[in-house]
Amino acid sequence: MKRTLRMGRAGPVLVIAVMAVILASCGERATVDTARPVVIFVPGIWDTGGKFDRMAEALGKAGWQTYEVALAPNDGSVSLVRLAKDLRKFVNGKLGWGRRFDIVAFSMGGLVARSYVQRMGGLARVDHFVTISTPNNGSATADLGNLPGFLEMQPDSDFLRDLNRDAKRLSKTLFTSIWTPLDLVVVPADSARLPVGSEVKLTVLTHNWMMTDSRVIKAVLAALAAKK
Repeated sequence: MKRTLRMGRAGPVLVIAVMAVILASCGERATVDTARPVVIFVPGIWDTGGKFDRMAEALGKAGWQTYEVALAPNDGSVSLVRLAKDLRKFVNGKLGWGRRFDIVAFSMGGLVARSYVQRMGGLARVDHFVTISTPNNGSATADLGNLPGFLEMQPDSDFLRDLNRDAKRLSKTLFTSIWTPLDLVVVPADSARLPVGSEVKLTVLTHNWMMTDSRVIKAVLAALAAKK
């Protein structure tokens, strides 16, 4: 005998409630505490998750909420402008459209962040902007590649000329460039400097060590704590 199952009046309500829970869990995001300042980390070329772990721990203890955007692909195969659009999408998805925040960016990530800040509306939302070992004026090492991202990081590229012609707009944020004169990835090392904001020059032995050196982390904390 074929039995027909019938839903009671509560049946459709129960189904809808279950579906809502499932959909919510699929799209679940970390809750942003509106009482605590937010820092968005922007990684460099070829960087994988975890590059900012030590810095995130220090900032978390000091009161900041930290989120790291996963740029993909981050191997120089796409334009930095395309990655800047991904950064904008990440920020809007994580924080909404009005929340103010800070940026700490490493190496190529600094150029991605500058494109977002200077060309995609980020200037109106970013309070503190810190770049670490970023080739703000290009790097000779970028000549080793012919992919779009490498071409944009070459000295005097159209991309960099566009950003640098009005780099002083960054003064609307509290901008800080942190760099090491021993950098062999950003060549020349002082390409990290810009005629705006503050700079911190630290003698750190390698490009990648800038992300874990205690002096750099201390400088980042100081930069984020600065007041206009």
